[in-house]
Amino acid sequence: QVQLVESGGGLVQAGESLRLSCTASGRTLSTYAMGWFRQAPGKGREVVAAISRSGTSTYHADSVKGRFTISRDNAKNALYLQMNNLQPEDTGVYFCAAAEGAGWYRRLDLYKYWGQGTEVTVSS
Repeated sequence: QVQLVESGGGLVQAGESLRLSCTASGRTLSTYAMGWFRQAPGKGREVVAAISRSGTSTYHADSVKGRFTISRDNAKNALYLQMNNLQPEDTGVYFCAAAEGAGWYRRLDLYKYWGQGTEVTVSS
């Protein structure tokens, strides 16, 4: 089992950047494929980005492609999401999650472990 903790959220203005981090305790992150998800107020949770266990393969949702970058440092047991040019529609709670398997996955139901989330608010 792995416990995940997100950090790095906050209130920013449109066009600014944030870097989210996800750290793990218990089993090492290198055991899992990882993903970032977000949930906007009043909406369902959606995938933002996903990364393979090795970090060599990634997926980014069309809505964030070119602005957000997922990465991982297995030696530091950490997952990151670099978010540039943030927009008001990026507002929400951001979650990291871990899935069994070597690839990257978009489906929420494949993720077994979830953090509690970190809030991102982007003002216009």
